[in-house]
Amino acid sequence: MPDARTTTPRRTFVARVTGLIAAWPLLGRIRRPLAAMAAPPPHPQQQPNAALIGAVGDAVLPAELGADGVTRAVAEFQRWMDGYQPGAEANHGYGTGRIERLPADPRPQWRSQLASLDADARRTGQSFSALPRERRQALVRAALQNERGDALPNPLLARHVALALLAHFYDSAAATDLCYDARIGRQQCRPLANQRQQPVALARQRR
Repeated sequence: MPDARTTTPRRTFVARVTGLIAAWPLLGRIRRPLAAMAAPPPHPQQQPNAALIGAVGDAVLPAELGADGVTRAVAEFQRWMDGYQPGAEANHGYGTGRIERLPADPRPQWRSQLASLDADARRTGQSFSALPRERRQALVRAALQNERGDALPNPLLARHVALALLAHFYDSAAATDLCYDARIGRQQCRPLANQRQQPVALARQRR
């Protein structure tokens, strides 16, 4: 029988995520192609504005991550974008030899969306990054009001950078740890000697 001490945080987290999805209707999930993204970083002018991405991340990622956790999640998303190579060969699906290619570069569209969020914010007299978190959340919700669906999309096919950032995080080991309130270490090898040990509870940094 599950321990109530471990299931309660998980249920609370799942309920909150469900509420987030209900508040921001999203696109349906598609199978994500995986690839070794070894391309050299693009020219800085081709990259979405790092400060704006950080401000979006602080607005949409779970507050339970704390400031350091949000910074790490945004940095991982940034590294993923830096290494993206449009048209690169993706991993083959199980049981098929069909070769798939990664889709076109989404970063130009994301740069435009970040600029649009900043322009909307500046109409109020402040940059997007300078706005309080609640006002940034309101601007992002307004930008996503026409999105429809019941799940987070593949980040590469997300029609808005906020959705791409959310989807990238919720597919991470850190999101699994947060869900169970423990250091699960999904897709990481654990020594055989540690297999019987319960995962260590997260030491959260509250804002």
